[in-house]
Amino acid sequence: MTIRTSSFSELTIDELYNILRLRAEVFIVEQNCPYQDLDGRDRNSFQIWAEEDGETLGCLRVFMYDDTYAQIGRVVTSQKIRGMRWGMEMIKIGIETIGKHYGNVPILIHSQAYATGFYEKFGFRITSEEFMEDGIPHFEMIRPADPVILDKKQQPDDPEIPAEN
Repeated sequence: MTIRTSSFSELTIDELYNILRLRAEVFIVEQNCPYQDLDGRDRNSFQIWAEEDGETLGCLRVFMYDDTYAQIGRVVTSQKIRGMRWGMEMIKIGIETIGKHYGNVPILIHSQAYATGFYEKFGFRITSEEFMEDGIPHFEMIRPADPVILDKKQQPDDPEIPAEN
């Protein structure tokens, strides 16, 4: 299994097709939830996906939600790999991708209610009352910006951290 990352504009037609196919397979068919998947956010996102032998088995996207928050969304895994920790690996890479491209910013996620415990393992905390999104119970969760990184940025004399110009 390989986990790959690409900006939307760098995706091949086959990669995009496989990502959208998996999202439809799980969110629309398996969860019986007709909704508008193509919401315009993909064009400004980085896609992260797990594939094996050309088959996309998991994916998510990351993007700047607004001037304050990055967002992780459309997190999905195929039944074939659930429980095998690939979702955890993709979330880790998603958080790293946000740090690399958007900096040390808080991260927003709309978690399906049953999955909040999964996201709590990565430092996300529930920040809303339960709400319905596309007929499915959700919670807003936020992972704060890393205070250690913020603190280090305030200490340019630290020999382990190069001073910023």
